[in-house]
Amino acid sequence: MKQYLDLCNRIVNEGVWVENERTGKRCLTVINADLTYDVANNEFPLVTTRKSFWKSAIAEIIGYIRGYDNAADFRALGTKTWDANANDNAVWLASPHRKGEDDMGYVYGACARNWVKPQGGTVDLLRQIIDDLTNGIDNRGEILTFFNPGAFELGCLRPCMYSHHFSLLGDTLYLNSTQRSCDVPLGLNFNMVQVHVLLALVAQITGHKAGQAYHKIVNAHIYEDQLELMRDVQLKRAPLPLPKLHINPKIKTLEDLETWVTMADFEVTDYQHHDPIKYPFSV
Repeated sequence: MKQYLDLCNRIVNEGVWVENERTGKRCLTVINADLTYDVANNEFPLVTTRKSFWKSAIAEIIGYIRGYDNAADFRALGTKTWDANANDNAVWLASPHRKGEDDMGYVYGACARNWVKPQGGTVDLLRQIIDDLTNGIDNRGEILTFFNPGAFELGCLRPCMYSHHFSLLGDTLYLNSTQRSCDVPLGLNFNMVQVHVLLALVAQITGHKAGQAYHKIVNAHIYEDQLELMRDVQLKRAPLPLPKLHINPKIKTLEDLETWVTMADFEVTDYQHHDPIKYPFSV
């Protein structure tokens, strides 16, 4: 929480106003932030200065793992995070590539699990990584990436957290996640949870101990219509002790994550938090 609050204060006190063309709003912005999560000791990075809906965050990362490209599938898992981008984004609504209601297109997991090769055919990046790590292989390129500039027009949104690089040292697995752009009041609340959960899950299904997860944010910002709530409400609250995350130990393979896993397989205990804050969301 100290890392999170330090970043929020840094943006409020040192940020520069930038016009955002996509949303038509100004953002108070800083460049480069580095956060570290101690997954080894299960210090679950859940925001305590407002209520965080952690199940929705985990449901979203499970949807990425499954390669979902439809907001209805995410809703069925337990999150509505893709409803607006799939159905309210004017550019995407006018796109000839959109297949209809709830279609997200070739984004995030749909891209990574079906990466188109220039010479023809596709690659399942996640499957390759899981197979390598299960066999104790780290080729220094165990990278799950969602960033394919040649296919941006095929989806409703460019990926924000676009790269997850796994590394093995002995029997301990580490993760470096990179995010090009972060809506700090809304998105970071989810992104911290997702980085922690991704490392914890991949370590569990590949038979390794989880180490640290390193989260780099390039462009961290607060939208102009979020600033007052962040500065005058959330940053006035004292942080509370971090909770613990418990993952069903019966989850042992990628196929488990693809098929039967639900939010009932995740539990958070000792979560103390302040009241929710309803930040505006920009499509």
